[in-house]
Amino acid sequence: MIAIWDAVLTASDREVLAVTGHGARQGFGERPAVLVVDVTYNFTGDRRESTVHAARRSRNACGTPAWTAVDAMRTVLSTARAARVPVFYTIGEPRTSAADVGRWGGKSTRAAAEDATGAWDRGNVVVEPIAPQAGDVVLRKAKPSAFFGTPLLSYLIELGIDTLLVMGGVTSGCVRATVVDAFSNNYRVGLVIDGTFDRYEASHKVNVFDMHAKYADVISAEEAVAYLTGMPARSDRVAR
Repeated sequence: MIAIWDAVLTASDREVLAVTGHGARQGFGERPAVLVVDVTYNFTGDRRESTVHAARRSRNACGTPAWTAVDAMRTVLSTARAARVPVFYTIGEPRTSAADVGRWGGKSTRAAAEDATGAWDRGNVVVEPIAPQAGDVVLRKAKPSAFFGTPLLSYLIELGIDTLLVMGGVTSGCVRATVVDAFSNNYRVGLVIDGTFDRYEASHKVNVFDMHAKYADVISAEEAVAYLTGMPARSDRVAR
């Protein structure tokens, strides 16, 4: 486990954590799926550059932290496909009116001008290095959680999934909302930390800690690969 939150915990936090039992490893099941949340050009930007430079050109773009996470995602995804493990992606819904922008418009002074344009929907493309392949499922969503207003849960039930490996962005928003909803539906959740990104460093660390404490096992891409590689062969896995 990569404990990136160590630097933001107070002495009191550490003392409380030591007595609550939070952060235990729950482990994973035998029927995993991989879920990639919103790794589109709207959230990565179109190049590796600092977050502040990326955000100046597109308010949601995270720049280098996103592209670094993409590098880790590639390995996990290739391993999942080799193991015939289902892969799901989420992308954003078109926002062509104020109604489509919804409450997003109330939390950023740039949202209405930038999101209710054709540029938003053009940016809802999964970045090329991890582009969906045949057999993958791509779901459009309008709100943070991958479960809200999408058929994701019905797919997972049909496939008998018991474990979700979650990657993507941003950690404090759509990733956290998705992890909490997966937990609420009694799925075992692995948050692949080096495949997850946020535009705010402090928020990334605090939210990873919170998910580690209560909702997910925080694992590295290397651990995810080892888990997927060690899956027993099953004839009923998704065909690739």
